[in-house]
Formats: sequence, C-alpha cells, structure tokens
Amino acid sequence: MRTAYSVETVRAAERELMARLPEGALMQRAAAGLAAACADLLGRVYGSRVVLLVGSGDNGGDALYAGARLARRGAGVAAVLLAPERAHEGGLAELRRAGGTVVRDGGAEELLLRADLVVDGIVGIGGKGGLRPEAAALVAVVERSRAAVVAVDLPSGVEADSGEVRGAAVRADLTVTFGTHKPGLLIDPAREYAGSVRLVDIGLELPEEAELEALQDADVARLLPVPSAESDKYRRGVVGIVAGSARYPGAAVLAVAGALRGGAGAVRYVGPAKDEVLARFPETLVSDGGPRKAGRVQAWVAGPGVGDDADAVAEVLEADVPVLVDADGLRLADRDAVRGRTAPTLMTPHAGEAAALLGVGREEVEAGRLAAVRELAAAYRATVLLKGSTTLVAAAGGGSAVRVNATGTPWLATAGSGDVLSGLAGSLLAAGLDGRDAGSVAAYLHGLAGRFAAAGAPTVAHAVAAELGAAWRGVFPAARPTR
Repeated sequence: MRTAYSVETVRAAERELMARLPEGALMQRAAAGLAAACADLLGRVYGSRVVLLVGSGDNGGDALYAGARLARRGAGVAAVLLAPERAHEGGLAELRRAGGTVVRDGGAEELLLRADLVVDGIVGIGGKGGLRPEAAALVAVVERSRAAVVAVDLPSGVEADSGEVRGAAVRADLTVTFGTHKPGLLIDPAREYAGSVRLVDIGLELPEEAELEALQDADVARLLPVPSAESDKYRRGVVGIVAGSARYPGAAVLAVAGALRGGAGAVRYVGPAKDEVLARFPETLVSDGGPRKAGRVQAWVAGPGVGDDADAVAEVLEADVPVLVDADGLRLADRDAVRGRTAPTLMTPHAGEAAALLGVGREEVEAGRLAAVRELAAAYRATVLLKGSTTLVAAAGGGSAVRVNATGTPWLATAGSGDVLSGLAGSLLAAGLDGRDAGSVAAYLHGLAGRFAAAGAPTVAHAVAAELGAAWRGVFPAARPTR
C-alpha cells in the first residue's frame, strides 16, 4: 500500500525525529537521497552542469547539501539564490567548500539554458498558491532549456495537501520526496507536474491512518473475492443491473459485460435492452418487471444509459442492499433518498457530474479533486468514486483515508468505459466488498484492463471489458499474463 500524509502530520513526525538526532542529521539524510537520485538521472556526474534554484526554506538547504555532494563527484554546480539573505547558511558553506558557486545577480538565465540538470529547491511543502514572479521567470527559462528537472520533496508551486495548482509551477521530470508521499504527488492536477516520484526513507514514524492511500497488486489480490469449493452462483453473489434505454441500449450491454467479469455468481438485468443483452450475454438473467420483481440480488447498479427512468432508480434506492449509482442515475436520484439509505451506497460521477451535484463549475472540481470527492461523500452520506485521470474514492463516513488510483490510461476516456466500471464495481459489491473496497478495486482492475486493451493505441469500451480477466489474473504474481 502506498500512503500519503498531510503537511501537518509530516512536520510533526519530523520534529519528533529531529529531537532524537544530532543537529542537521535529518537534512543530511534527505540530501544524500536527493544527490543519489540526481546522479542516477544524470548517468555521468563528472563534468555535468547542475544548477540549484534555492529558496529560503529547508528545501533550499536540501538542494545545497545535495549540490555539494555532486560537486565533490566532479559536477559543476551553481546555486541561484532567490532569497540570498535567508538562504540556508550551513548548506551554502558546504557548497562553497565543495567547489560550487553562488549566483546572486544576473547570469542565471545563461546558466539555466546550459544546464544538464536543474534542482528545484524553491518552495517547500508548506507553499500555497503559485510561484512568485521572480521564481516564475526563472522556471520559464528552465522550460526553454534542455535540462532535466528534479524537484525537492514536491514541485514548487503545487499544493502538497490538496494537489491544486493555483498559478505558475515547476514541471519536474523527477520528484524526490522524503519520508512519505504527499497527497499532491498522487492527485491531479499536481501529479502531472511531479513526473516520476522517488521516495527516500529518512526514518519518520507516521500514524497508521494516512490521508491518502493507493492500492498495489498485493492489496487488490487480498481483497478480490475468490470462490471456495462450496461456492455456488448464489453464494458468490447476484448483482442487479438497471441500465439502458431505447436510445442507449449499449450502456446496458457494457454494464452487464463489466458485471459478468466482476466476481459475482450471476447478473440480473432489468430494462428495455434485454434483447441486446441476451444476444451478447446469454448467461444473463433478465426480467420483464421492475427492480422489485427481478428476484433476489445482493447489490444493484442503477443509471447507465437509463435516460429519464426516474421510477426505476427510485425503486433501486429503496432496496435494502448495496447500490451503485452512476451516469443518468446520479441526475435522477433524490438526494434525500440517498442520504436516508441504511444500506451502503456507492456513487461514481465524473468531474462534470460531480460539478452538477455540488452546484459548481466543472473546472472547480478538476482543480480541487480531493476537496470535491470529500464534499460529495459528506453531502450524500455515500461512498463516492470520482472518475478521472487519478480516480479518487472517499468513504461515506469520512474517517478513512481517501483511496487514489492511477492504473489507467488516457485511452480510457472513451464512450462506455464508465459503464463497464459500474458493472464491475457493482459485481464486487454483490460479492461482499464494502463500497470503498469495491470502488477502489474496480478502478484498479479497470485501469489495468484499459492499459491492456489500448497497448498504446485507441481502444473501445467492450475491449476494456474483455481484458478484465487478464487484469484480474495480473494482480496474482503466479498468474500474470505475458504481453
């Protein structure tokens, strides 16, 4: 499990550790890890040209000490001081002793344009808002150069806790972060600025409960429902699908496709697209009546392509089983009905749907995804899966870490992909996973399936559904497909 902690938690852990260590020892640990990462990126340190952009905080000190280590290995290292009177004194002295130079006025642009590597030590994890004009001007020069960019702990200009980018910010090729990931490194839009992320262990002792967590293969394998020798189709769970309409029959087909590959023992379909569903998936159990007459299910999926069938969505919300609400269902579901449910509810909006539910602009949701998913979960008393380049899952009660998933590919932004995800997550609900686990495991497998289906080229939703089995097997090391 990859975890991320807030700035407040990280700083408290740093203070506790520094009280037990000799003065400066923690910064030296960070600098050693930073210098090693820079050396790996450079390949050949001797003779390389390194420029440090140094602010007034500890990030600037980390950069200076790391620069001194590189200088001792033969790199030509120059430090550009953005706040000379507040630069880290010990780091400056160490850089000078190692043969590095300091630039205060002028000359910075030429150095940056000729650099092989630029180290961003401008702003630390407590920074808010975009870069100040002087720093932004230097970063603009870096963007014109051919230098690789390494950010210290977090790219300057992005916000550590929220992942928001409110102005000019550094775009790094590599971010070297210390002690733990920060939420902004895992959430867009900030994640886009971080490049690859390398975590350096500096010995922090952190609480068990993180602010953010990301599942890995082993976590998903542990959560996936695997039938026993005594299992039958009903014991494995039955998921009901309310989806499709005369205008959107494909949504029903795709939701059923996702559900059939999601671990439940059977799928019941209710809706006007039964002929299309049976033609594609004859194993589906179909019903001519509404949800109440469909037979027993352990979970429902309601909404993909249903158009304006508010009655069917309302019937599903009355059921005393877990319910996933997606697409048209999000628009049709009565907020009080969702809030009043005693059984779990999982809502799966994309940014536009989340914006409509919150009464804000889409751009506000996209700029502050973590805040939006938490607000929705609180407002609807439901677990919320906010789809996007980094999918977020927030539990209804708000007490658990928000889950983030980044296994997907931009090629998943294709019609019907979300319908497959809904069916898959609904099936996991029926198989017994809670809303947070069902949503985050489904997002993980769906993202992997998207990668397999795309393989670097455009793909379509039914191809994503077809790869779910390979994605499922892929999280178990002994059964990983060869590709």
